Amino acid sequence: MSEAQLPDGLLLQRTTPTFDEISTPKGLRAAHTVADGVWGRLVVEDGALGFVFEDRPDEVRTIGAGEYQVIPPTRLHHVVIDGPVRFAVEFHR
Repeated sequence: MSEAQLPDGLLLQRTTPTFDEISTPKGLRAAHTVADGVWGRLVVEDGALGFVFEDRPDEVRTIGAGEYQVIPPTRLHHVVIDGPVRFAVEFHR
């Protein structure tokens, strides 16, 4: 399965508030995971941000407006904010 797609059969459980370059929690900028059994989907509404899986620290993916990043359970990752952005994270189980 591609890292770009959520597995079939998951249901949206909740969505974070929309964050921007000022309101993004410090915890999202540091290495963290999604809980076991839960998949994340980071959705950029406006602007762009960097996304890094900790097991591939040299691969920073730029996610722009209208794009998203699927986040598997328990895989360490963080975001890099270096300009205007608006995004939210969906949690699917």
